[in-house]
Amino acid sequence: MLTLRPILSALRSIALISFTVGTTFLSASAFAEDVTASNPNPAKNVILIIGDGMDDHQITIARNYLKGAAGRLTLDDMPVRSSVAVLTVSEQAPDEYIYVADSACSGTSMSTGQATSRARIATTAKSDIDIETIVEMAHKSGFKTGIVSTSSVTDATPAVFASHIQYRFCENPEKMVTERFSCPQDLKANGGPGSISEQLAVSNVDVIFGGGMENFTPTVEGGSTSVLDSAIANGFTILKTKQDLNNVTTAGKVLGLFADKHLATKLRGEDGRIAEKPEPSLLNSVHWSLGEVDLPEPMTCETNPDAADTPSLLSMSSKAIELLSTDNDKGFFLMIESASIDKQSHARNPCGSIGELDQLDETVAYALKFADQHPGTLILVTADHAQAAQLVPESSMFSGLDIPVYSPGSMVRIITPEGGLMGVNYATNDFFAEEHTGAAVPLYANDVAIGKIDTYISQTDIFDIAKQHLGL
Repeated sequence: MLTLRPILSALRSIALISFTVGTTFLSASAFAEDVTASNPNPAKNVILIIGDGMDDHQITIARNYLKGAAGRLTLDDMPVRSSVAVLTVSEQAPDEYIYVADSACSGTSMSTGQATSRARIATTAKSDIDIETIVEMAHKSGFKTGIVSTSSVTDATPAVFASHIQYRFCENPEKMVTERFSCPQDLKANGGPGSISEQLAVSNVDVIFGGGMENFTPTVEGGSTSVLDSAIANGFTILKTKQDLNNVTTAGKVLGLFADKHLATKLRGEDGRIAEKPEPSLLNSVHWSLGEVDLPEPMTCETNPDAADTPSLLSMSSKAIELLSTDNDKGFFLMIESASIDKQSHARNPCGSIGELDQLDETVAYALKFADQHPGTLILVTADHAQAAQLVPESSMFSGLDIPVYSPGSMVRIITPEGGLMGVNYATNDFFAEEHTGAAVPLYANDVAIGKIDTYISQTDIFDIAKQHLGL
């Protein structure tokens, strides 16, 4: 016997689902309107997230491993996408461009709006004139400021936002005059500001988180106390552990130094493996078309045990945002760097770079949620330069010709979680460290940037975009 009861029940369920979904969207929309209505002049914030060495190769390699070839990172769903030209000038001829940057000059472009030469920290090429940074400008205008990095806080990218020096290598007083690199004009004895760590210690930055304790333990130039003592005298609360980070609630300045050097990466290669050279047979050394070649054995990525004792990029960034936004009606500028995408590419360790990019992506997700609750927040995500890793066939596409074709560089064949084999190649040199490359890098932004960013910009424009948003 036909009955309408099941049909009516199904219709009721559909109606209930429709009402619930509609109510959810309405509530979210109403909530967003309430946030804006309750504060028609919200605080202006800029969160600039830099993936050091994070070009499209690095992003694709990480996406393939973390989400699968058809998957999506948080980056992929950001509503604004642009491409950024990385500008570097010659030290001896500042009106002439060269085509591959380092983190110091590219970071300077973003922090000051001026292109400079490699290794310079917020100073001009040749003339060595200090350039005011956006962090310094923001502080003068009453904004709070912060710097977060998984590297030493004296490393190039964090340093360019709050210090000025000829060479990035002059990180502490003991490194100011060395056999290979020196910064004599920046010595305090010569009227200069001192090393990078000394400048950070006396800076007005509200929050500085990262590694680099070893650069704060030396004695200040011309004094008897350490650089760390100088920071304490300048009002910084010092954090050294994950627990310190979790517990801090101070409204004052905070300096967190959670490692002697750089913070450990989230992932590493299986049993610590990195890229390895293919091994051609003896016959192949006689002629390139003869014999065979043994490619490196496939491997997986694994959790890096060294990372257990240090805070993640997400935990440092979320705490920095909490400290900078609490009781702050004006706003803040925060630079967050995922540093070891680059450092692990130098070391030919794609698993290290993948884990670091994973940290960046989850930090981006947190920043976007914060921006949803704080409508005056501009999120910019970019890279300082491209790097050496290439996504390549895990075995040559020419292998079917029965010729031993192989990369002259170092290679990894990674077993991905979705069951594939991914080839990553490094071949910029035969030195102990790979080199940067000169490609343009991506820029992602949240909806605050819609209509404000062209599809192709220069790296110096990032400074202008942030400056304009803050009204500096």
